[in-house]
Amino acid sequence: MATILFDGIAYGMLLFLISVGLSVTLGMMGFINLAHGVFAMIGGYLLVTFMGKAGMPFFLALPLIFVATAAFSLVLERTLYRQLYRSTHLKQVLLTVGIILVAVAAATYAFGPAQQPVKLPQALAGQAAILGMELSRYKLFLVGIGIAVTLALVFGLERTRFGARIRASVDRQSTAEAMGIPVGRVFQLTLAIGSGLAGLGGALGVNILGLDPQFPLKTLVYFLLVVVVGGAGSIPGTLLAAMVLGIADTAGKYYLPEVGAFIIYAAMIALLLAFPHGLLGRRRLA
Repeated sequence: MATILFDGIAYGMLLFLISVGLSVTLGMMGFINLAHGVFAMIGGYLLVTFMGKAGMPFFLALPLIFVATAAFSLVLERTLYRQLYRSTHLKQVLLTVGIILVAVAAATYAFGPAQQPVKLPQALAGQAAILGMELSRYKLFLVGIGIAVTLALVFGLERTRFGARIRASVDRQSTAEAMGIPVGRVFQLTLAIGSGLAGLGGALGVNILGLDPQFPLKTLVYFLLVVVVGGAGSIPGTLLAAMVLGIADTAGKYYLPEVGAFIIYAAMIALLLAFPHGLLGRRRLA
């Protein structure tokens, strides 16, 4: 039972890493970016390319993937996203679904339809004995990364000048602009950070979620579940939702394998009935 709980927490941390950028973007900017999973897929393929073709060490590849994915999101923001910030949600959905389809086709052309394996470094391979249990070293690493990212996000939003600008832009956009805060630039950098985290999560999730050109379509529902249950814009809510759904999904597939794939949806329905505005509400960027 303890091992299943740990596996669920590790899976939840991975969902959080990928989903938190979508939660902040949707909660802060009101922009429905269904193509968020594309950035996660890009992170996965960058890891495959950096390690498999360039021979780059795993731990060096991760920060480069974050930077590269964030930079790509800035290009996409300038050329496509910015045009639809004030447009209807339908147009936003159509645009981002189109981006998904283009990304799927491009990945299939460049890498083929097969799954892409990644060999973990020796330091993260195998099991570690902790409190009498044999736990995966890689999943322990995932949990540690998730905790570090959560602390960095909360600290950045609560204790830094940039975090104050984000909160001001969210709460009173017109007032923030009148005070000289470049709201557009703030939103742009926030999107880049969220996309970079998605790329990092996609790279870390290759050995758990798998990686093929259909990745953005297969995982889209999971990311949306985390955001909806946690409350768009709430970082603690997104983390809590990812933990609950990750544990429910892992336990369901272990104890009820014949219906395990549906457990996460049942958990979502129950949580939304009890908390219709998300576990901790919406638009709380801390």
